[in-house]
Amino acid sequence: VYVDEGMSVSRGQVLARLDDSTAQAALALSEAVLASVRTRLIETEVRIREAEVALGRQQRLATERLVAIADVDTAAAQVDALRARLEAARQDVLVAERQVGVRRTDLDDTVIRAPFSGKAVSKDAQPGEMVSPISAGGGFTRTGICTIVDMTSLEIEVDVNESYITRISDRQPVRAVLDAYPDWSMPAHVITTVPTADRQKATVLVRIGFDALDARLLPDMGVKVTFLKPEQAPAATAAAPRTLWVPATAVRRGSGSDGVVFVTGAGRATRRPVQLGRTSGDAVEVRSGLSAGDRVIVGAPAELTDGMLVAEATRP
Repeated sequence: VYVDEGMSVSRGQVLARLDDSTAQAALALSEAVLASVRTRLIETEVRIREAEVALGRQQRLATERLVAIADVDTAAAQVDALRARLEAARQDVLVAERQVGVRRTDLDDTVIRAPFSGKAVSKDAQPGEMVSPISAGGGFTRTGICTIVDMTSLEIEVDVNESYITRISDRQPVRAVLDAYPDWSMPAHVITTVPTADRQKATVLVRIGFDALDARLLPDMGVKVTFLKPEQAPAATAAAPRTLWVPATAVRRGSGSDGVVFVTGAGRATRRPVQLGRTSGDAVEVRSGLSAGDRVIVGAPAELTDGMLVAEATRP
């Protein structure tokens, strides 16, 4: 298993590899069957040429009245039978080739890849456990490898009392306030109203999209929304404050809100004292000490000092 919680993944990236011993054995068996069928096909082609020569000989002898017509008919029937057997052998080769293709697909399916780019929010399987998508889980059987969220598709789902649903329309402006950041309001808009109601709660589900995404937005966060009139949108939806965020692994914390980060420039590390703010997931807000565009060093070793030579590493 190559994925952990909080890891960013790209589409097609290998997340895990399943035990492929059974798939490898099945592929080897199907390839052996294909080779055997092709050998029988070649044998049949050779026997047809031999039968056609024998038929020609019987026909020449029949014109000279040296053999009976029944012998010619027998030779002709043998050629027809071998031709039919040749066609059947060709079909067997096609079937065997398709079987090899199926086994190769089964083998490729043992490599689990990310279906889209996003962030892993949970790791559901460990090496040695069994994975079965049709299982109910429990014990050593898991229903999946991990859960990936497309962070660019985050939206709000809110239950609205059905008596107020007539006041909501598509593209209507919305003010969203996260419970984690009560002083920050985000501009949003109504995507659509789901055309069904919850009879028990007497509510209708409304989907709301953000006008602009932010790194502080996380799945399943609590949020309060206010539906606005169109004329209220410019005054009511304040833009999010401009802040700098860096990975937590780039910060060496000091006392209180003080910290240190190392930036790179001209091949050397430069020590920068910074004032830290809030923490969200694996990111830390930097209130002062950095500027937009600075290249920070992530996961710096403890022995890194100011002015030390550094080189940018490329990801594998």
